[in-house]
Amino acid sequence: MTQTPKVPNSVGEIFPIEFLNKNCQCFRVSPNIGKEIGNRLSWQLSTKYPDIIVIWDREDKYFCMLGKPEITIFNKREWQDRLNEIQEQLKDDIGERNYILEEIRNIPEMTANVKAELAIRVLKINNNFSAQTIYTQNQVSVKTELDYWAETFEYNQKTWPAIAFNTKTEMIYDYDLQYFFEHHPERNQPEQILVGLQVKDIEKNSIATIVDIAGIIGNRRNELLEKASRFTSREKLLNADDNEPIVSVKFGKNSQLYDYPLAALIPRITAKTANLFGVKYGDLSKETKLTYCKKQEYTRLYREAMTKCLATFKINSKTSINTRDQKSLFIQPTIKLEDVKLLFGKGVIKNKNRSLSGLQAGGVYRRHKDFLDSNRKIRLAILKPTTIKVGNFRKALQEQLKSYKFESLLPPESSKNYDIDALTGVEARAKLEEIVDDLIQVPTDIVLVFLPTDDRDKDETEEGSLYSWIKSRLLRRNIASQVIYEDTLKKALNDEYEQKNILNQVVIGILAKLGNLPFILAEPLEIADAFVGLDISRMSNQKTAGSRNICASVRFYGKQGEFIQYRLEDSFIEGEEIPQRTIENFFPQSQFKTKTVLIYRDGRFQGEEVNHLLGRAKAINAKFILVECVKSQIPRLYNLSEDLTQINAPTRGLGLKLSEREVILVTTQVKETVGIPRPLRLRIHEAGEQASLES
Repeated sequence: MTQTPKVPNSVGEIFPIEFLNKNCQCFRVSPNIGKEIGNRLSWQLSTKYPDIIVIWDREDKYFCMLGKPEITIFNKREWQDRLNEIQEQLKDDIGERNYILEEIRNIPEMTANVKAELAIRVLKINNNFSAQTIYTQNQVSVKTELDYWAETFEYNQKTWPAIAFNTKTEMIYDYDLQYFFEHHPERNQPEQILVGLQVKDIEKNSIATIVDIAGIIGNRRNELLEKASRFTSREKLLNADDNEPIVSVKFGKNSQLYDYPLAALIPRITAKTANLFGVKYGDLSKETKLTYCKKQEYTRLYREAMTKCLATFKINSKTSINTRDQKSLFIQPTIKLEDVKLLFGKGVIKNKNRSLSGLQAGGVYRRHKDFLDSNRKIRLAILKPTTIKVGNFRKALQEQLKSYKFESLLPPESSKNYDIDALTGVEARAKLEEIVDDLIQVPTDIVLVFLPTDDRDKDETEEGSLYSWIKSRLLRRNIASQVIYEDTLKKALNDEYEQKNILNQVVIGILAKLGNLPFILAEPLEIADAFVGLDISRMSNQKTAGSRNICASVRFYGKQGEFIQYRLEDSFIEGEEIPQRTIENFFPQSQFKTKTVLIYRDGRFQGEEVNHLLGRAKAINAKFILVECVKSQIPRLYNLSEDLTQINAPTRGLGLKLSEREVILVTTQVKETVGIPRPLRLRIHEAGEQASLES
């Protein structure tokens, strides 16, 4: 009799909170205000008077105040004076305003979301989360950072307030931006070295990007002093040189630009800017990987600091959500991904972990029309640096293709080496373009591109990666590419087991990129007739707020995971909303009439997208299940050791239900002791067709 494997205990980095503090008050202002101004005013009120925390309730459109238990919280005249003072300070940003404060006498009961937001504001105003230094090089350090945010979850037919946080690592300069600028050899060209830098606001710890130079200190010192809300900012402004630049920054997707003195910001290190600080991004990146043991240690330290801080406002932080106390919130995978049955050619069915034998026994599920004739050989080509030796990898790859019933050709003239290390970016690309053009003079189906390992980290640099550059050149000529990095190749050449795994991935990639369908699900999914991925590819403007979007795209799959079609709307789209005409083009009546379609949106649905989609569904008599797939501000999930003392890698497929429509889901498996999976946050939009999270 087969024994059912024991389900591990699990835990999530979400900490329920309990409010014992009743010292609260609410007020409105007239005329009415929106979210952006409400948030600005509430933040300024909180920073000036930290014994009283103020937030803007975007749902009910009023301000909510929470004071420390021992103080008197509200005097209408006094708070009107405070509001007037802040309005004057912010007039350049919000315009000439004259808001009249109106006390709310019948204080509404605080919702779970308001409680969570108040707790977060307490932490942000009284921030005492000390960063831990892990590694240092050339005045750049890898440090721990705490990302925390308000969360709510539904349990026992009640919505609970909580704080979610994630201990992560970041690469950051050891001094402020003023020090970096003053010691830079090209400081006479501030735009060249400052615009595009990612920075942190010293006071708020918020991340922004410098988009422009907004004058010099000497011309705007008094103006900035009036706006400086904290001692640190004022002191550094008073001491700054008259000719020091002022920079305009943009926070996230916020369209507003904010002007800062350099001393109020700290540079962050990215792949794009690492060279400005004399460090290699790849080397630093290796140091950012935390072991589970270290992760747990840092989480404990931050949790203690959080608990102590909240206690000053009589807010209790409880044990994180776990399977012992909230078991019904956790979704355990009913089947391992490795055991999912796949259908190959000739009707052969194998578990996913036996896909190699499935391909060998049955071949691919469906050949592309170009390869229906088994005598048609795949025309391979190789492009690689002279320093990389491929050994027996080429021969092993061709033998693997043959075992899957695909013959291949790789003539000597279809293999080119290049050496561009001594050339500048422009010269290197010109030389490489010449080699690529020469390479594809011989008819080619797919080019195997071998690249140095450090090219992985160059996508965000100004010159970009060779990977992106070569791929785009080949795509313009309708030629596919399969990239293999040097570190991957070395594993394949030094370890027979690794070679088998790597060859399997590379060969399946080659077959799929040439239009073949290696396999599909043996058992169809029942939740929908079709599955659609919906996305916008965007390109940010460097010197203006907002972004310029390149195109919208969709990918269509059938009930058995079979790829059906890919569509692009290649005209420029302003903003982040996919317009109605584009949605109508994406979902033609002939293909989707009367069908149930599950649509995954990369990110949240924007603007009127939901109305456009539902309008289209109604017009063609279809049902659309709308799912937002969010990748930021997501708490980590873990399995626990048997004695419940140590966090371990989570099981792939582990989920945490925040409500009947929202789940945190682990989609990747990590076998190493470092590298913690980032789950996804999936949210079924309430306006669309509904489905269970489990399905």
